[in-house]
Amino acid sequence: MRPASLDEMVGQRRLLAPESALRRAVESGHAHSMILWGPPGCGKTTFALLLAQYTDAEFRAISAVLSGLPEVRKVLAEAAQRFAEGRRTVLFVDEVHRFNKTQQDAFLPHIERGTILFVGATTENPSFELNSALLSRCRVHVMDAVSADDIAIALRRALDDADRGLGGQHLKVTDEALLQIAGAADGDVRRGLTLLEIAAELALGEEGEITPATLAQVLADRTRRFDKGGEQFYDQISALHKSVRSSNPDAALYWFARMMDGGCDPAYLARRLTRMATEDIGLADPRAQQMAIDAWDTYDRLGSPEGDLALAQLVIYLASTAKSNAVYTAWNAARRDVREHGTQEVPMHLRNAPTKLMKELGYAKGYQYDHDAADGIALEQTGFPDAMGEQVYYRPVERGMEIKLKEKIDQIRAARIVAQKKAR
Repeated sequence: MRPASLDEMVGQRRLLAPESALRRAVESGHAHSMILWGPPGCGKTTFALLLAQYTDAEFRAISAVLSGLPEVRKVLAEAAQRFAEGRRTVLFVDEVHRFNKTQQDAFLPHIERGTILFVGATTENPSFELNSALLSRCRVHVMDAVSADDIAIALRRALDDADRGLGGQHLKVTDEALLQIAGAADGDVRRGLTLLEIAAELALGEEGEITPATLAQVLADRTRRFDKGGEQFYDQISALHKSVRSSNPDAALYWFARMMDGGCDPAYLARRLTRMATEDIGLADPRAQQMAIDAWDTYDRLGSPEGDLALAQLVIYLASTAKSNAVYTAWNAARRDVREHGTQEVPMHLRNAPTKLMKELGYAKGYQYDHDAADGIALEQTGFPDAMGEQVYYRPVERGMEIKLKEKIDQIRAARIVAQKKAR
């Protein structure tokens, strides 16, 4: 059922609309080398095959998973010979991100000379996985997951086509059932066709009808797309973190469920949730950090599925409670000053003086013991290196428990400025 023309491709309306630049280039036979970036089953291989058809070129395909540099060189040599004879080659490289820099560089001179029309397919972000030299010689085209409605169109076509599809079986199936299969395909046309084929085999024993009972068997083990460590993985953890930060417990719980459903390591999620408790909540609700540690510990003790609920509870709490990045901001500001100001001397009054010699040299001289001062704070005493003067890093927000902290710290800072001016 692989499409024999661009009109038969489902999905990719943005990329392959009748008046789009890419479609005009392909249909005119003047296509360029390109990288196709998209999820599995969205039509990358099909598009490369059609590209060869429209440009009247030889089609050659290699997989970066299975092929090494010797095979790459062999294919390129054949393409060069073919080019010398007046015919171009569309070289399709599946999983191109699996090739290392040296292997990727092997294609460069052939792309420049026009020996090959290079089409690299990848499910990973080309910005991270492909070297800049290859990217500069190719256009990157983003292909989207195919919608359930579009997959249903491909499934109906397969049921009606007697030559390439299942038309000869005269199967009975409702549009609703096809949409169920299309939804289970999760954006992957190839997967949808596989599910339909399995359902068709089962339906032969049920008088040729794909019934709800048939679908229950076929779709019993539905899995969603999830690439551990890949682009989609980091997009989803980003969505979870930003939903927590945005105080949206429902969205946060959804993304947490998506990652758990995809097989993400719960320990990774527990670690990231603990990070959120310190980065985005901080002292606005100091209980959040302890709750994160407790939820992590609970999961370690119970495992799945019982421990999942402890992490889900944490997600909801983190998203619902007061937020503050004041500690995170203060920490980064302090680190920046450490880098910029170099190794500043510790003021004499703050130094340790465990020996007689050190005392004679002035170590700890002038130090005021805060517990002996009024209100327990020696306000006229500076805590920074002399060359820097007093700095302000921590600026509490007026949310949660930091409201009280802000009132207290603002009063102390104001009083310290007055006291130090008088001391001068």
